[in-house]
Amino acid sequence: MFGKIREIEDRYKQLEGDLARPEIIRDQKVYQKYAKEHSQLTPIITTFRKYKSVQEEMENNRPLLDDPDPEMKNLVREEMDSLKASLSELEKELKVLLLPEDPNDEKNILLELRAGTGGDEAALFAAELFRMYSKYAELHGWKTEILNQHITGIGGFKEVIVLIEGQKVYSRLKHESGVHRVQRVPETETQGRIHTSAVTAAVLPEAEEVDVEVNSEDLRIDVYRSSGHGGQHVNVTDSAVRITHLPSGLVVTCQDEKSQHKNKAKAMKVLRSRLLDIEQKEQQSKISEERKSMVGSGDRSEKIRTYNFPQGRVTDHRIKLTLYKLDSILQGDLDVVLDPLITHFQAEALTGG
Repeated sequence: MFGKIREIEDRYKQLEGDLARPEIIRDQKVYQKYAKEHSQLTPIITTFRKYKSVQEEMENNRPLLDDPDPEMKNLVREEMDSLKASLSELEKELKVLLLPEDPNDEKNILLELRAGTGGDEAALFAAELFRMYSKYAELHGWKTEILNQHITGIGGFKEVIVLIEGQKVYSRLKHESGVHRVQRVPETETQGRIHTSAVTAAVLPEAEEVDVEVNSEDLRIDVYRSSGHGGQHVNVTDSAVRITHLPSGLVVTCQDEKSQHKNKAKAMKVLRSRLLDIEQKEQQSKISEERKSMVGSGDRSEKIRTYNFPQGRVTDHRIKLTLYKLDSILQGDLDVVLDPLITHFQAEALTGG
């Protein structure tokens, strides 16, 4: 590990020199490229320098362990124990920083939420999850834009697809894919019985046009009239768009905008991201299997997290984390769940799990 860090330190020093050279400063494209690399290496170098500083302090303290004064010796021992603990923590930090980066970590995401088992109650919970993620995005200064939505008569979502744009969105939310289960007494329940419903979530990295090539001859584009609740026409022009990707059979619809052109652009964004997602998981040959493995079928049993309203409890089943903070989590305080999850998956990557 330390051999690798020393190579990184050499490269870091070289970049510092390059960034001060007038010819590099003049060439903005090269300058930005070097500045980005320098910025990516900075956390590793900063942590490594702290590590070396603690090591140096330990070496300086070592002779004092032979001090004839027992009180002094005890003080030094305590200090050495504290420094050893710091060294161990910094070593862990360095290992995490040296993990290969997920190429999608910097990307924006498409978050797809679909009501599964539970009918209207599942659709209402899908709307609550949508608000939770929207509030989390707002707290982080990220932008959200609904690309497509199917609203139920009572204000739930059969499906909603939202684009979330900002810094490291995918790296924070990539572990949210799966089945989210809710346990509560629905408002329509007269006997006061707790019902269990499920919502599936899929987190897809946003695909740029350069990430995935879509040939126009592979697309069938249909236009039709947008419809609102109960079949009411929300406008009288053929502005809704359905795009079918013929080679894969993927179908994407969008009717949120009054402009056919805008609906087509949003639908293409969703299509490209789904195709990129499939491309990046090409070991799974069938598209339906790939989608199912990511989000499950919406069945109650395929759960990653449970939101229990009577107990005010949220449980993430992958890391056996239980928090009695349901209200604040639904208000967007998601870091209390995400931080332990990210740490868990980093630890798995370190051990090759």
